[in-house]
Amino acid sequence: MSRRTTLLPSRPPIDPYVLALLGTVGLAVLLPASGTAAVLANGASTAAIALLFFLYGARLSTGEALEGLRHWRLHVTVLACTFVAFPLLGLAARGLVPTVLPPELYSGFLFLCLVPSTIQSSIAFTSIARGNVPAAICAGSFSSLAGIVLTPLLAAALLGGTTGGLSADSLLKIVFQLLVPFLAGRLLRPWVGGFLVRHKKGLGHVDRGSILLVVYTAFSLGMVAGIWHQVTPARLGLLLAVEAVLLAVMLAVSWYGAKRLGFGREDRIAIQFAGSKKSLAAGLPMAGVLFGAHASLAVLPLMLFHQMQLMVCAVIAKRRSRDPEPEPADGPDPRTVAPSRDVPRRGEITSTPRP
Repeated sequence: MSRRTTLLPSRPPIDPYVLALLGTVGLAVLLPASGTAAVLANGASTAAIALLFFLYGARLSTGEALEGLRHWRLHVTVLACTFVAFPLLGLAARGLVPTVLPPELYSGFLFLCLVPSTIQSSIAFTSIARGNVPAAICAGSFSSLAGIVLTPLLAAALLGGTTGGLSADSLLKIVFQLLVPFLAGRLLRPWVGGFLVRHKKGLGHVDRGSILLVVYTAFSLGMVAGIWHQVTPARLGLLLAVEAVLLAVMLAVSWYGAKRLGFGREDRIAIQFAGSKKSLAAGLPMAGVLFGAHASLAVLPLMLFHQMQLMVCAVIAKRRSRDPEPEPADGPDPRTVAPSRDVPRRGEITSTPRP
């Protein structure tokens, strides 16, 4: 087998969940929910997102939260990537309108740059790459909490009339749908924490199923409203190219920026995965509140970016997992250092008598 062949992955780095998302979009295109079914689907998706954030709050232990607070510099760095660097890049992309991105897709692209970071995928990729997992847990949780307030405020300031403005009613909807369930999970953790640990695998399906339901509801609304004629395959290809550049820039900024700030390898891994990704679970319900009937077109850039970041970060995490272990601060382990010529090997006779 050639050297080139051995470097290829054993299977394509496509997450089955990405295929499930695509299948959900296809179902919404072929069989969109309308009328009473749309009302029921919208209510079910609202309840599913509330349940999702309840589980997020219940899973974060007090010990993990306290441990994460000690790494305040790391969390400030992640928040700066999420709510400063990303929005600045989104604003810079305004120069691509309308030649590359039409105004409708640019609004969704800018909204993508404003949503908080992910929790589960940041933890998973940090763990695979042998990074600082507790820091990744807290960074994702802190980013989600900050996003409940910062994302609507940034959307109102940067998107202007596109979202219809930020009203007190829309802000209350976001708070009651995301923040209240999260806090309820934190309060009820002493009673439900054990159950969550015992059924961790099954509850993972609840997480992903909730997002699929929200995706189906949003895209069904777009099909019924007839807004998909505004997007051509060529425009989608250009959007993917712009998002690929955005992801590459943020992966580089989070990795090399953390190095310049003096973070170690494990912390840099957590910063890169938490600071370069965007949460579909948090962005979908916010888009529904802020964009209304145009939410499906607004979340299209976020959905495409979500799939892209999963595939790219899976490859990066696998490569980071093969990095050699860092040497301890007091020097390398003597047992792993090859003996020099003047040090006798076991069984070798020397001319120097032992004392």
